Amino acid sequence: MTIMSKPVQSIEDGRKAMHTEATAIRTAADRLDASFERAVTILLGTESKLIFCGIGKSGHVAGKLAATFSSIGIPSVFMHAAEAIHGDLGVYRPGDTTIVLSKSGSTDEVLRLMPILKQQKSPIIAIVGNLDSPIAQSADVVLDASVTTEADSLNLMPTASSSVSLAIGDALATALAQARGFSAEQFAIHHPGGQLGRNLTMRIESVMHAIDHIACASLSHSLREVLICMTEYPLGAACIVDTEEKLLGIITDGDVRRLLAKKGDILDLPIGDCMTRDPLTVDKEQLLGEAIQLMEDRESQISVLPVLASDEHKLVGLVRLHDAYQPSSLRS
Repeated sequence: MTIMSKPVQSIEDGRKAMHTEATAIRTAADRLDASFERAVTILLGTESKLIFCGIGKSGHVAGKLAATFSSIGIPSVFMHAAEAIHGDLGVYRPGDTTIVLSKSGSTDEVLRLMPILKQQKSPIIAIVGNLDSPIAQSADVVLDASVTTEADSLNLMPTASSSVSLAIGDALATALAQARGFSAEQFAIHHPGGQLGRNLTMRIESVMHAIDHIACASLSHSLREVLICMTEYPLGAACIVDTEEKLLGIITDGDVRRLLAKKGDILDLPIGDCMTRDPLTVDKEQLLGEAIQLMEDRESQISVLPVLASDEHKLVGLVRLHDAYQPSSLRS
């Protein structure tokens, strides 16, 4: 089978589409006005929950926004506009706020709901692509999600319009979180699973390799002796400590390769001439996400960090980037 490379035009088409969507979002951001502030005020005053409503692609965006608001501690649900009149209206409670999404602003299923929502005494925020539409006219607050053109060449696919609606919803969530003083600790409560949950809730001591299971050496050792120890404990590094297990330095597999390329015969060198003194370290009580940030957010990434006790410069373990991303039950 012959595998043909993709034409360069495809790349250009992709870039054009992404630029179109980015421009649409920037334009919508510049349009934000007092209506946005009124919407945030309504959301701040909502004591029950938020109902996100739409159909089609707008419905998919509404579902994502319900998940986003739930992630910042705002009880939120998605209600399909067509299903609403067949029993799903039972989700409403007094004080619920509704956010409806519609590109045209005249979606039949949503329009049928508007008077019913008024009966529920539900404040209605509309994110629509047409400010003169029936939905816009019926809503309490209207946010302009109009676009000049969609991103596809036919100007038919809900691309730029969906992106703008999503961006406006995300902007509401962000502004609301800021107004409520939402903290990283609160965020962690709603994200206990996955890597995000691990980063926000787990302490480094939960994933580190304890000092009894890492390569350690003193200044009296040669590089040859340290390498033998690193072979016994193949974690990518050895920590150099004094008699009280205070950290003096570290040497990594990468350090050894660079030394070998630079000096050649290095095995009998004293380890003090080979190690990195005063290396970057983490405290065992720090959050896992902080260790990942220290290792990744630098010009040259590192893959291991010595772990120190909270109240002294004493080595207690070693954490690898690999460990930070892999559950301890799966670590080798």
